[in-house]
Parts: sequence; C-alpha cells; structure tokens
Amino acid sequence: MKIAVVGGGIGGLGFALALKQLGLDCDVYEAVPEVKELGVGITLLPHAMRELAALGVQAKLEAVAIENLESVFFNRYGQFIYKEPRGRHAGYALPELGIHRGKLHRILYDEALVRLGADRIHTGYRCVGVEQDDSGATLRFIDPATGAAREPVRADVVIACDGVRSAVRKQFYPDEKVAFAGINTWRGVTRHKPILTGKSYIRVGTIETGKMVIYPIIDKLDDDGMQLINWTTEIQGDATDMNDWNQKGKAADFAGIFKDWTFPWLDVPALIANSEEILEYPMVDKDPVAQWTFGRITLLGDAAHPMYPRGSNGSAQALIDGRTLADQLQQHADPLAALKSYEDLRLKTTGRIVETNRSTPPDFIIMKADELSGGKPFGKIDDLISQDELRKIAENYANIAGFSQAALKATAPG
Repeated sequence: MKIAVVGGGIGGLGFALALKQLGLDCDVYEAVPEVKELGVGITLLPHAMRELAALGVQAKLEAVAIENLESVFFNRYGQFIYKEPRGRHAGYALPELGIHRGKLHRILYDEALVRLGADRIHTGYRCVGVEQDDSGATLRFIDPATGAAREPVRADVVIACDGVRSAVRKQFYPDEKVAFAGINTWRGVTRHKPILTGKSYIRVGTIETGKMVIYPIIDKLDDDGMQLINWTTEIQGDATDMNDWNQKGKAADFAGIFKDWTFPWLDVPALIANSEEILEYPMVDKDPVAQWTFGRITLLGDAAHPMYPRGSNGSAQALIDGRTLADQLQQHADPLAALKSYEDLRLKTTGRIVETNRSTPPDFIIMKADELSGGKPFGKIDDLISQDELRKIAENYANIAGFSQAALKATAPG
C-alpha cells in the first residue's frame, strides 16, 4: 500500500512514525525546502505526551524542555485566582512539558529521517491538488521556490496534514473561510529570570481587557539561571480587522493594553519590551464539518479540525489522529474502510473540542472571577467562589479535551 502524507509538521510526522511502528511505510511531502527550528513555545499535555512517549521520543523531549509544576490563574490586577499541579505532580504517569515548537518539530523530523529513511521525506513539495480514480490517487505538487510543477505522485491513499489553510481540504470545501471573531494575538520570547516557581504555566486576564499566557520553554540559558520565557497575548477587537499570518509583530500595536500590568511577581511591560522576537497572527478556527474522508483521501490535524490555540490541544489532537489512523490502516484490509473508520472515531470528539475552545476555554476560570467581581479587584478569591468550584471548571475542560486521568484511561491505545 502506497500512503502519501501531505505535510511534514507535527501531525504528519507523528502519523508517519506511528505507521512505521506498525510496519507500514509512507512518503511525506513537505512544502518548505529546509526544515528549521521556527516558532515559539508549545505545551505538551499528558495526552500529547502519551502519544510522543509511544513514539519513543519522550527522553529526547525532556532533555530540551521544562517540566511544568503548576498551572496558575490571575486576574488583570495580578491577583491570584486558582492553581493546580500538573503532569507528574498531579499524579499522571507522564510529565507536562513546555518546549520550543521548533525543537519538538526537529526531534520528530530527525526521527523520521532515521526510521523512514531520508528517501521517504520529500521537502520543497507544495501540494496544489489531488485527483482520485478506481485504482489510486494522483497528487500534484509545485516547487515553492520556483513555482515549477513537480512530477505527479501516485498513491493508494492520501492523508492531508497540510494545516489550517490546507489545499487538499479546500478542494472539498472550496467556499469555506476561517472563522474569525475579532481576537488577534501576538507572541514572543524573552530572556528572563524564572517567574514564580520557574516551572509555572501562567494565565493572566481575559480577552475583553487583555489576556496573557506565560511559561518557560528553555531552562538555564546562562550562568545566571535565565530562562527563555514564551508569552502570548489575546485581545478582542474589531471583528473585521484581522492580523496577517505569522508576521513580525510590533510591541507598539498592543503593549499599551498591558502598560499597568506591573505585579509583585512580574513586570509585564518589561517582559514585552525585552522580547527577542514578536510574531502576530489572528485567532481563527473553522466550523466543524460533517466529513473528512472522501474515498482515498482524508484529513488529519489542523487540516481536519483547526481550533483556537487554547488549552494546548491542537498538536495533541493531531498526534492522537495519527495514532488512530495508523491503527485503522493496520487493522483493515481495505484502506478506504480504514479512512472512514478513523473519521468515525475522531470527527465528533474533535468537533466538540473546537466548540469548547471557543466558548469555555481553560481561562474561563478568570472570566468567571471577573464576572463575580464586576471586573474590579477583590479582597480574596474565596469571597467570590470556592476553589472546589473553580476546580470543577478546570476538570470539565480536561475531560472534554481528553487529558483528564479518566479520559486518558478511556482512550488508551489498544
């Protein structure tokens, strides 16, 4: 069986490695001519780590990541709302890691080169279309550097892992547009001394008045113990004024919102001002669709279920997609039946996560506190809402997203 994977990102490479573990080969076609360590931070929750550990890369990830101790929530005045232990510290068998996205991608890419063989990883192949017939599918590619057409590729099945702007998905949903609700984001990384425990995942504020997510991704950059801190802002604005994609950002466009965020435990304006890099992009997703699989072609990861980058769930769901689809391809003699079975197993679950990330994300805890306080400073959080009630909000998201301990047991591989 010839399996073509369109896209060599986290989802595509995770799927390729899962296939190889089951004795199945594939070819991966990636648009960029050279894989580089790009991007900023990403958090690997226990359900992502379960998949990555099964792929045999846990030790390599832990060597270059920071293991999160806790998740902590504050309002925009820097007042404490809620915290909970994370990963192993919460009783999971696996850690929760903060890591540079480029390092995660590099580890998966290098593993694919070794396990699949360099001849099966094709860079500089941008997919522009795919057709299918009774005997197979034909993929059309161009060289993105020159625009020249490449030799068409034949395969028995095609797995589209080409992201939120998937060219393959567009064939089946040509009029579909990304869903933009007016939330723009800026992301950066800053050399900084450890914040709180030095292993804290921090959320501050809400999108209505300015929100930040802050966590370390590289430890001990120098002899002074400085860390590389990843930070992300989310700001609700004009629903028609959408940022471009992964463009260089300017602090002047958003820093004013956070000018008074000087807390005893962190100077946010200084964190922004000292950033080594700022990127801007819109907070977008797409409405869940009724179908991913079209004969010999199916969608995976962001091509299947693009979601708001909240709750550290996009990469986790892509990795789970990959393992699920690999299992189905091994178990079914008919590859078309395997693709449909994969869709049946994953479509509704991921659709629910897409909708939850819009309406009730993890920072709903802060939104609830602001609602109860009228958006003003409070004496202590227990005067507004109990820690048990806040814990239930956190547990509800973990259950829906699939990384609560009960959810992990229910969805264990095999």
